[in-house]
Amino acid sequence: VQLQASGGGLVQAGGSLRLSCTASGFTLDNYAIAWLRQVPGKDREGVACVNGGDASTTYADSVKGRFTISRDNAKNTVYLQMNELKPDDTAIYYCATPLERLCTYGMSYWGEGTQVTVSS
Repeated sequence: VQLQASGGGLVQAGGSLRLSCTASGFTLDNYAIAWLRQVPGKDREGVACVNGGDASTTYADSVKGRFTISRDNAKNTVYLQMNELKPDDTAIYYCATPLERLCTYGMSYWGEGTQVTVSS
């Protein structure tokens, strides 16, 4: 089981980025995939999650209406479209899976992070 996150970068406030999380070793459409972020010195924060099966989604209040998580089963990839970015969104972003269908389970497998930096 491997997850590869990509798509981070430097963007001005108000801009957009799309992160990708490509899975290998398993078919992600049956499993929950989450995006989380962490700023050094702070706790890791769950950002968004998509359940396996019905692809229902959940979001942190801080990103609702700005971020969208989606899944492309053909590419075995989950995306995080981030719009209206703010400096507070600056963090290392990780994708992870509990290798269960629901997001309510704890994450068991993690990809390497991708840095997102939003300048003011």
